[in-house]
Parts: sequence; structure tokens; C-alpha cells
Amino acid sequence: MTPSAETTAEKSSLIAKLYLWLIHSVADIGAVALNWITSVGSVFFFAMQTISWLITRVPKKETLLPNFYQVGVRSLPVVALTGTFIGMVLAVQSYSQFAHIGLQTRLGGVINMSLVTELGPVLAGTMLAGRVGSAMAAELGTMRVTEQIDALASMGANPIQYLVVPRLLACLCLIPALTVVAVFMGVVGGAFYSIFILDIDAFYYWHNSRSVVGLYDLFSGIFKSLFFGIAIAILGCYRGFHCDPGAEGVGRAATAAFVHAFVAIIVLDLFLGILLIGIHKMLWPAGSYIF
Repeated sequence: MTPSAETTAEKSSLIAKLYLWLIHSVADIGAVALNWITSVGSVFFFAMQTISWLITRVPKKETLLPNFYQVGVRSLPVVALTGTFIGMVLAVQSYSQFAHIGLQTRLGGVINMSLVTELGPVLAGTMLAGRVGSAMAAELGTMRVTEQIDALASMGANPIQYLVVPRLLACLCLIPALTVVAVFMGVVGGAFYSIFILDIDAFYYWHNSRSVVGLYDLFSGIFKSLFFGIAIAILGCYRGFHCDPGAEGVGRAATAAFVHAFVAIIVLDLFLGILLIGIHKMLWPAGSYIF
């Protein structure tokens, strides 16, 4: 074979390898996209089933109260503690910049606005995704692995109506309340550190806070937390219902429940924030409203 023929053969082989690599890469990307679309569709179908059972039949008090206790009462200390220290951290990190330009009395408005609209709902939702969402996935995943869910279905009870709907109601009702607690404790913690440690005048601190934070801001935070609660409950229960066999599968389900809920919270926060800002501009074009 002549040198020119060998060169042509090498080029042809290289092109063939590149073509095969390109085909496999496109196939892998398509498989990932298909799996992602399938997973989103499965979660959506699971959510629609849960909402349909929620509308048609309200769970009994005996199944609701234990879930309300687990979601609400057991989560109260960690949410309150987190909110308190977040308010203090905001005061510590913001004070030097505001004092540098002589606006330290404006610190209350920045801290409270950040807590009410963003940090309070998001951090409370993140803490509850780790505590509540992972617990739901682990509990339901254990029931799936030990075939308790199958046994429940064989007795004529619908597992979604009996297991998922009470948890969804608990998150829907109590996560907004826990968000209010987190925001309140953050405001108290920020005020305590700013007034008693940083020696900021209390009158101007609260006066500037009131001039910045309004009822619509508080409504925005609570409105976001409603969707955060739905996402935590649906994703946690979904991962538990679709748990892989074995203890390792239960651990992966709990981890996936937290990760997916956290991502959902961040994405929802973005789009809900854009929506609420648009509504605010539509209702109050001048940028002012009644507190």
C-alpha cells in the first residue's frame, strides 16, 4: 500500500470513529433528556392523583393529626433557631457596609425585607425539605421495600389517599405557619443584635423597617411558602413510593427527595418572585402602597 493510500485509510478510520462518537453522544444526551421528561411526567401524574384524592375525600382526623405533629410541632425548634441566627448573621454582615456610608439606621429595613421576602421562606423551606421531605421519603420507602404499601392496596385502601394526602395537607397548612415563625424569629434576632450589640437607635431601626417592609412583602413570602410546601410533600412522597429495593434504595430515595425539593424551591422562588414583582408593579405603578 502506498503512503498516500495509508494516509487516506487513516483519515477514513478517524472520520468513522468521530462519527460513531458523535452518534453515541447524541444517543446519550437523548436518553438523559428522555429519562428527565419521563420523570417529570411521572411526578406530575403522581401530583394530579394526590390532588384528585384531596378534592374528593378529606382524610380522617386520626391520620391527619400525627402528620401535623411531625411536620409542625417537631419542626418548630429548628426553624425558630435557624431564623434567629439568620437575622443575626444578616446584621453582622451588613453593618460594616452601611456604617461606612453612615446609613447604619437603615439596617433594619434591609434585614427585614430580606427575611420577609426571600431568606425566610427559602431557608425555612430548605430546612423543612431536609427534615420533612427526607423523612417522608425514608418512611414511605421503607413501607415500599417491606411491601406494606402493596398490602394496603390489597386490602382495598388507596395508598395515595391514605399515605400521601395527609402529608400534603400537613405541609400545605403548616409550612406557611413555620415560615412566619422563621421570619418573626429572624426579625427578633436581627433587631436584638443591631440594637443591643451594634448600638443602633431602636426608634430609627424600627421606623426604617416599617417604611420599607409592607403587607404585600409579607404576603409574598407566605405565598411562596405554599408552593414550597407542596413541592416538599409531593417530591418526598414520590421518591418514597418509587424507592429502589433494599436499605441502599431507601437512602438514595431520602437523598433524592431533599435534592429535588431544594432545586424545586430555588426554581419556584425565581419564577414566583418574577410573578409577584410583576403583580406589584401592576397594582402599584408608582412603587408605593399602603402598609
